[in-house]
Amino acid sequence: MPDVSHATIDEVRQYWDRRPCNIRHSPQPVGTRAYFDEVEARKYFVEPHIPRFAGFERWRGKKVLEIGCGIGTDTVNFARRGAEVTAVDLSPNSLEIARQRVEVYGLGDCVRFFSGSAEELTSFVPKETYDLIYSFGMIHHTPHPERVLDQVRQYAGAGSTLKIMVYHRYSWKVLWIGLGYGKGQFWRTAELVARHSEAQTGCPVTYTYSRREARRLVESRGFRVTDLFVDHIFPYRIADYVQYRYVKAWPWSWMPQPVFRWLEKRFGWHLCLTAEAC
Repeated sequence: MPDVSHATIDEVRQYWDRRPCNIRHSPQPVGTRAYFDEVEARKYFVEPHIPRFAGFERWRGKKVLEIGCGIGTDTVNFARRGAEVTAVDLSPNSLEIARQRVEVYGLGDCVRFFSGSAEELTSFVPKETYDLIYSFGMIHHTPHPERVLDQVRQYAGAGSTLKIMVYHRYSWKVLWIGLGYGKGQFWRTAELVARHSEAQTGCPVTYTYSRREARRLVESRGFRVTDLFVDHIFPYRIADYVQYRYVKAWPWSWMPQPVFRWLEKRFGWHLCLTAEAC
């Protein structure tokens, strides 16, 4: 795995403050209920594996610690299913929108928000035991992912569940970036993936993991992996997608759905792990 630990937390914070994740998932005014409804519908339409992975209903009456909540799509879904949520994000701008979101849905009493780096979680989030520690797409964007796992382990007790998503190295997206942006210069893969992994170019840190590396990252920090799967190939033409149209690009436009799903399960961009605290 390439070392990008020279990147700073401040650089990462500034990047996500400029354009919080999924901020453009709706043309409605930011902060309105119509905006948040559209953001959620679009996110789960394109990434339907997220609700299945999170299992929102399962955590009713449970305590959930979400690391990297962004603008709060999953946060709201844990809360509206009856979970007691503690949500953490590095980006103040993202957190402000997430706070607006829970208030819009009348869930303000169900969620606590904290701002800071997950690499130093214990310095600003009170230590207590959570039933679920959840992080979808954050750990691979911090300079030292192993430090995040060391920190979250301190919030896990006997029976606590960890669910994380990290980017999958052996994926269609990595191949697409290498061919499209790198013109086949695959020795530049780490640099190219960091630059082009997100909608806004220039992300300071983006790690990718093989299945074995992701398992090792989790299990070396006191968790036991109980489930691991790969999912998600983005099939839509970007020019149409940014105009809120869903037109599939070649070769996905002609591909039978069972074949597409077969490829997603092997070469998807999202590597999802569930683990239990040892």
